[in-house]
Amino acid sequence: MMTSIFFGEVFKKLQEKKVNYLVVGGIAVALHGVPRFTADADFVLELVPQNIQKFIKAITELGYEPKVPVNPLDFADAKIRNNWIKNKNMKVFSFWQSNDPLKLIDVFVSNPIDYNELNKEKIVKKAAGIEIPIPSIKHLIQLKKIAGRSEDLRDIQMLEKLHDQKEK
Repeated sequence: MMTSIFFGEVFKKLQEKKVNYLVVGGIAVALHGVPRFTADADFVLELVPQNIQKFIKAITELGYEPKVPVNPLDFADAKIRNNWIKNKNMKVFSFWQSNDPLKLIDVFVSNPIDYNELNKEKIVKKAAGIEIPIPSIKHLIQLKKIAGRSEDLRDIQMLEKLHDQKEK
């Protein structure tokens, strides 16, 4: 899968740093077996300071920086994150590489579903020899319903068909 290979260095680095995360969004949809193109990588993290700091260290070592002009470590501070949510209506904190702007990473600033709940039923898929943790189909459908964009509604239809086929 091209997208997961594109972000392969990120997945490897997160494993190396022992970051607690799940890949959500289009990559997770594709890893479940639904043909889907996506240009970014979407993450749900365990939103505790130590884990967020490990995440920030991993991606900044790879040359990623926040798209907004803030200290990336501010993301580890729950008060600052809550301020971003309340006053800026922020849903995700985005990182990019200025020399390769197509490499975009979005991290939820507040998890739509508790990380621990997602993690209990996670599935680990391999792509290009890299282990990638993703939510169960059930949880991915729930996340897509929360997002509610037109591409999410298409993904839900495909994921539900896939889920029904697996249950037969």
